[in-house]
Amino acid sequence: MMPLLAQVPKTDLRSGDVPNLDTRFTPKTYTRAEWDQRKEQLKKRILLASGLDPMPKKTPLHAQVFGRIEGNGYTIEKVLLETMPGFFLGGNLYRPSKPNGKVPAIVHPHGHWTYGRLENQPLYSAPTFGINLAKQGIIVFAYDMVGYNDTPQVPHRFTGLAEDLWQFSPLGLQTWNSIRSVDFLESLPDVDPKRIGASGASGGGTQTFLLAAIDERIAASAPVNMVSLIMQGGCTCENAAHLRIDTQNVELAALTAPRPQFLVAATGDWTREVPKVEYPAVKAIYALYGAQDKVENQQFDAPHNYHQGSREAIYTFFNKVFLGKNGPVKEVGVTVPDARDLLVLWDHKMPSHALDFNALFTEWRQMSQQQLLSLDKAAQRTRLLETLEVTLPGKVASEKEGNRTVLSKGSGDRVLVTERSGKAGAKDAVILIHPQGSDAALKDAALQKVAAGAGKVYALDVYQTGANKGEVTKRHGMHTTFNRSDDAWRVQDIVTAVAYAKAQGAQSVKLIGAEQANAWAILAAVAAGDGVTVEAPKLSANAEWGYDEWLSKNCYIPGLQRAGGISTALRLLSAGK
Repeated sequence: MMPLLAQVPKTDLRSGDVPNLDTRFTPKTYTRAEWDQRKEQLKKRILLASGLDPMPKKTPLHAQVFGRIEGNGYTIEKVLLETMPGFFLGGNLYRPSKPNGKVPAIVHPHGHWTYGRLENQPLYSAPTFGINLAKQGIIVFAYDMVGYNDTPQVPHRFTGLAEDLWQFSPLGLQTWNSIRSVDFLESLPDVDPKRIGASGASGGGTQTFLLAAIDERIAASAPVNMVSLIMQGGCTCENAAHLRIDTQNVELAALTAPRPQFLVAATGDWTREVPKVEYPAVKAIYALYGAQDKVENQQFDAPHNYHQGSREAIYTFFNKVFLGKNGPVKEVGVTVPDARDLLVLWDHKMPSHALDFNALFTEWRQMSQQQLLSLDKAAQRTRLLETLEVTLPGKVASEKEGNRTVLSKGSGDRVLVTERSGKAGAKDAVILIHPQGSDAALKDAALQKVAAGAGKVYALDVYQTGANKGEVTKRHGMHTTFNRSDDAWRVQDIVTAVAYAKAQGAQSVKLIGAEQANAWAILAAVAAGDGVTVEAPKLSANAEWGYDEWLSKNCYIPGLQRAGGISTALRLLSAGK
């Protein structure tokens, strides 16, 4: 028998006050070896949450560059890129009039200002930023968030259970557009591909540090007013399922280390503590590389912004790291063109093959299915397990409570188990899972028939079922950005019970589910590894498992369909995992 351990929580902490957008996070400390491992995990997490694992195929951009405006020392052009077939990104390209050979370039994602990249007011002006850097000898590509200005094919804020299952999100589309924007800059003959940077504020700040984290081509970055431990970004373009499970923006920004990075903060928003809290935490990661001098910070006594002072700090930063110029760089006054002269689609038609939202979502699903087929069995299993975020624990704590045993793998979880002895001397175990809990499982004649003859029978109350059902603290709208879904926890609870059964001496474990618990059991069997089988109906008898609507109601795990769904799990089981 497993020893009785003391760390089983008295209540299931997964139902309590769990992390959300406004949680005050505490930075962790790492050794270099720990951070190197953590870094790879977090980069993988960003790609997973963005739906970019595997990456979509990079198809021709078919860049349209036109409508040149000639200024004093700079030019502005309209740009339309086809970042994936039928999906278009609009922006403006700011260039020095007479570039001196190959010059640095910066991608400039905007924040949630009303007019996006066209905004021109004291707290934010993308055209002023672009023109000034172009006059300084640096190219700038300012491009739209999805749903803004010349990128209208999908709304800016969209979400849905089906979209979550396929990891189709504003975050993913914007991050992909940012990657393709770097591709565009690399394609320009006057851009030095080794000196490409990124800078944006607010939501553009989130996009800046996410892009820098996953794309090593970003040689230097400057996220403005977004790296915070007290607010993680309030829009669906900054939050997708999985993104910040067990992490936060400070760690995500620190992924850029040891490349140069400049953090701008303001006293009037959620970056008010950056000089004393967030900046030292990021700098500590840089210090692991001996690169603490590569990260800088400046805070302004101002509301949320990318105002002149912030822009001047960024000019100074990029002039130093890309042009080798020291000393402050001041902003010069400029004449900002009329918005109509910057809009791509003002006098230009969207290509006729541009897709609407539904068609684009369909294309995304088809791409996902094609990518899955290109992976071998081992890669398919890895991809599925990364999505489930389920692990077979090495140790399971257990305590007796009345006629039940309570298990915990140490995640604030409580799994209730009702144990029944079976055939004497048998070394196999059966785990029964019913959506209504253990009592329902033990009364289910069909389950009992399959369980007959086993050496040990365990009936489970997994998360929020049966006797494990209880009050849940009100959830934030972006709950799965920071936490696993309820059904993902149910799959984990089954795997935790498998570990417990094996520790008690079971040499083989069979999972038997009823109703939607069949789906949980199938996924758990893949995650639990060798010696675990599942008694499940054939896929043909449960065709609904392949439908988004059924999964949304019965087995909602973000990314599940993108990773192949229940059908892939069954194929892996039939092929011996």
